[in-house]
Amino acid sequence: MSEKMYAYKCTDCGELHHPKHYVCRKCGARIFDEVELGGEVTLLTYTRAYNLPEGYMKPYLAFGIVKFDNGLTVSGQIDCEDLEIGMKLNTTVGIIKEAVGKDYYGFIFKSIE
Repeated sequence: MSEKMYAYKCTDCGELHHPKHYVCRKCGARIFDEVELGGEVTLLTYTRAYNLPEGYMKPYLAFGIVKFDNGLTVSGQIDCEDLEIGMKLNTTVGIIKEAVGKDYYGFIFKSIE
């Protein structure tokens, strides 16, 4: 898969943003460099949604907030059964919503094997 996720680093103060901001929330600058996101993350919190829309073949979907080594926190789906706050997960990018004519990609965190 060629899809990738990025953080955006302010060229003035170095603050990381995800998703992309047009104005740095720290210093107000407007120029950013792309920083590819991936690798190992730490699970900060999670929840499970059991009341899924028709068509889902899973008993629930898990969602979490994770922290990268660079300090950035992001949210995404979790594809792991036994969850524990503080556990390490691998970052992948995959289809989080299928749509007619366009698929939407996002973070999917998986257990480290």
